[in-house]
Amino acid sequence: MATVTVLKFMQKTAEDETLRHQLESLLGVGDGNISSEAELDSAETEALKGDRAPIVADFASQNGFMFSVDDLVTVVDAFQKHQSGELSDDDFALLIGTEPEDVEAGNQALQVANPLKRLSKYLSKTYLGI
Repeated sequence: MATVTVLKFMQKTAEDETLRHQLESLLGVGDGNISSEAELDSAETEALKGDRAPIVADFASQNGFMFSVDDLVTVVDAFQKHQSGELSDDDFALLIGTEPEDVEAGNQALQVANPLKRLSKYLSKTYLGI
């Protein structure tokens, strides 16, 4: 399923600093970490669903992740709707091709692990220009 490939690419942005920085440059917004709902901010969401989607899909294919622009938009839209409460865990899991318990476990782990890192990155960019 192509949505699984999109998810693998998104997860790789948390693991690979070089990939993350390249994606950040391509998007022109955010920090390049689009690995989860918690990491995907509204500016990144809009860029990924808008005119940057074809560029990101091409960039992903150059890095071994083959998926279409529609697949990318579907997953990003699902993340956005799930985060806002428009999609239940079950509907979200069905849409992106995972198991509901995987979604719940992943969300709990990310809510604990990533806020401090994200805040640190935001403050560094905002106040230190790093």
